[in-house]
Amino acid sequence: MRVGLHALGVGDGARPEVIRAVATAAETHGFARLWCGEHVVLVDAPVSRYPYSADGRIAVPADADWLDPLLALTFAAAVTSRIELASGVLLLPEHNPVLVAKQAATLDVLSAGRFSLGVGVGWSAEEFAALAVPFAKRGRRTEEYLAAMRALWAEDPASFAGEFTRFDVIRVNPKPLRGGRLPVVVGGNSDAALRRAATLADGWYGFNVPAADVPARIAVLADECARHGRTLDELTVAVALSDGIPEQLPALGAAGVTELVVVGAPPPAPDAAAAWVAELARTWIRPGE
Repeated sequence: MRVGLHALGVGDGARPEVIRAVATAAETHGFARLWCGEHVVLVDAPVSRYPYSADGRIAVPADADWLDPLLALTFAAAVTSRIELASGVLLLPEHNPVLVAKQAATLDVLSAGRFSLGVGVGWSAEEFAALAVPFAKRGRRTEEYLAAMRALWAEDPASFAGEFTRFDVIRVNPKPLRGGRLPVVVGGNSDAALRRAATLADGWYGFNVPAADVPARIAVLADECARHGRTLDELTVAVALSDGIPEQLPALGAAGVTELVVVGAPPPAPDAAAAWVAELARTWIRPGE
């Protein structure tokens, strides 16, 4: 099983010297992929419920630095050469899909084809309001935006007509390096997210999932794949656990997990951040060493 690291872009992990230390150490110590999430907006007193914690609150303070994931991963790409990169996740319905298609393809080119676009529908109504994007129909908007972006990546010129976006005979370059396509990962733990992953994506990213719940979530994903003429083997299955320990890795692999994502906040000093990554590798990549 591959092991990824979700530690960039927030708080001390938003500082360039720490990003450099974490990214280079992760590559040196065998992590497969660096993940970086997104929030454009946080608010001091949210009404919206955060779906990835028991109390419905996000642990990140509203005044914390939170980098744009595509820019942060571009910086990480510049200081590494092998480790893969993924947005985990970019909140696609908050963005213009033509612009995201260009930005994602640009990152893919600059990283020599190491980037996967992880997307989610979002959960914060306050964030959508600040961006003047309707919170309703965000799932349908996400699905349509993915279709539009894939047209832009594969066709030149490209045209698209939908409910939320349309363009006619336009050229958006560069193209992704892998034959005019970019791997897309759908994030989220709900049945709707699993359906989108099975029908629209190349992978699923489950975030902060209790280890005991992973087999059932993957079973739903497999059922959705079967319903739509696909198999689970066609998807990558990345999971960040809320309560994981290294001894659970064989069972997770047997359940269908292809990548365990370790989530953490690096220390503020670059040397300490590099040592922290090395210790995570000893725990999760080489347990018992």
